[in-house]
Amino acid sequence: MYKALHILLVMLFVATGAAAQRMPERAQVRKGTREYHKGNYEEAIKRYGTALTLAPGQFEATYDLGNALYKAEMYDRAEQTMMQAAADTLRSDAERAEAWYNLGNARFKQQKYQEALESYRQSLRLNPDDMEAKYNYAYTKQLLDKNNQGGGGDNQQNQDQQNRQNQNQQGQQDQDKNQDQNQDQNQDQNQDQNQDQNQDQNQDKDGQQDPQQGDGQQDPQQGEGDGQPVESGISEQEQQQILDAIQAQEDRTQEKLKEKQGVVVRGRKNW
Repeated sequence: MYKALHILLVMLFVATGAAAQRMPERAQVRKGTREYHKGNYEEAIKRYGTALTLAPGQFEATYDLGNALYKAEMYDRAEQTMMQAAADTLRSDAERAEAWYNLGNARFKQQKYQEALESYRQSLRLNPDDMEAKYNYAYTKQLLDKNNQGGGGDNQQNQDQQNRQNQNQQGQQDQDKNQDQNQDQNQDQNQDQNQDQNQDQNQDKDGQQDPQQGDGQQDPQQGEGDGQPVESGISEQEQQQILDAIQAQEDRTQEKLKEKQGVVVRGRKNW
């Protein structure tokens, strides 16, 4: 009995050794995973890289390499590696969903929010019940909406400022025009008054009776406005109300997202 058990153990050991020789990349992946859990991400990257040299395109090594690169904050390389894992159509939906999920995280870290949103969408398409992917999708969409609203507000503010400047310039031109008209009218009135006085003096000399004259004074014609521009568009109070409404909407969204900060990161497979 003892001899039979001993023979069985030897056979298992030989079979394991033979399998390791046939798939040496798996040994490298296991060593890389041990370094990964220790936090030695640089060493893990080397092990996973060796595994891929031995078996190019191997999914597990590719996926784990992407995670290690992400942890090492090499987000651009992590993105490229996870794209390869997500594109492996021979893998299960669950495995590819995880690859798309982590691809979204790598893109998010690079502030590629639109690309990250699409990655989370692909992950949810393969695994619709993933709550963390749903959260990351909602959080990223919120950032995109906020950025779009902020950009539109800046454009509107710049447009309003330009309109006010144009109005001020037009008002100043109107005021200058009114002043010129008033000066011309005053000059004409002064000329008329001087002519009347000269005629009166000539009539007195001739012994003629002075005709009844007016006071010779006339108010200069005023412009229709006071020269001050009338502002139009959104007032500062209305702008503040709009900003308050946007902030209130953001607060409600944050409550719905359970006040989490940032995306949820998963480093390893959960299948």
